[in-house]
Amino acid sequence: MQQRYVGNSGLRVSALSLGTRSWGGDTDEQDASELLRTFLEAGGRHVDTAASYAGGGSEAILGSLLGDVVSRTEVSISTKAGMTTPDGRRAVDTSRNAMLTGLDASLARLGTDYVDLWFAEAWDGNVPLDETLAALEFAVRTGRARYAGISNYRGWQAAKAAATSVVPLVAVQAEYSFLDRTAEAELMPAADDAGLGLMAWAPLGRGVLTGKYRGSIPAGSRGASVSEAAYVEPYLEDKPSRIVDAVCMAANGLGRTPQDVSLSWLLAQQGVATAIVGARTPVQLKEILDAQLAPLPPQIARALEDVSAVS
Repeated sequence: MQQRYVGNSGLRVSALSLGTRSWGGDTDEQDASELLRTFLEAGGRHVDTAASYAGGGSEAILGSLLGDVVSRTEVSISTKAGMTTPDGRRAVDTSRNAMLTGLDASLARLGTDYVDLWFAEAWDGNVPLDETLAALEFAVRTGRARYAGISNYRGWQAAKAAATSVVPLVAVQAEYSFLDRTAEAELMPAADDAGLGLMAWAPLGRGVLTGKYRGSIPAGSRGASVSEAAYVEPYLEDKPSRIVDAVCMAANGLGRTPQDVSLSWLLAQQGVATAIVGARTPVQLKEILDAQLAPLPPQIARALEDVSAVS
């Protein structure tokens, strides 16, 4: 698998990163172990997690696999702080205390003394930006994090953070796929100007771009889950469905899978460092890893961009 630089930094990650949002929830430790092994065997290197995933359960599972399934030096790890889910509610707190307390807890769960990349998971309008950035700087200065980044920021927020931070920020995470191209308007130009690499989450449109939701909601899918249905529902409406149909038609004509078409297009976009794929099962990951990840024919890419353009 191709290894790519993140923004203007010397940090390299695999073109596909293994997302662990479902670990500790739909994905148990046994499946997580198989996912990690399969990912590494395919040449994958970067694993993305967060303190907010399963209340720290995702990090704990990943930590249990380090040294057993894989040595720490064989993978690069990113995690995030600043967001909690008390009683199922999402709350943002990127104060210095919350960020650094969260990082120390993350390191303990992961069983490591550093992460390769540490993110402020969301913008916090109640905390001065300088305070959040000071936490990122302290983590890098003390060796707890090799690099720092920001996640789910708008374009102007990313630009301000990059211009203000004492320690260079190297990455921004954002949702990006054929089904959500809003990042192209402001965030991606701002990130490119600031030298930030984009790490795209939900690059398969929360699983909808696989085509599995065409006609019905399959049992066992996120869309059929009481807790996850709302995450998928926005992409089951008319326009997203038309985009999925176009992607599936292109895939059929090219003899490729919808996953391959979607990921190949995304990875060809300016500034994209990696696509974070959140496969919940080994079968799903195998389908993703079978992708050619080769550039699409220009006329196909243009047609898909036309149908998926933000209106």
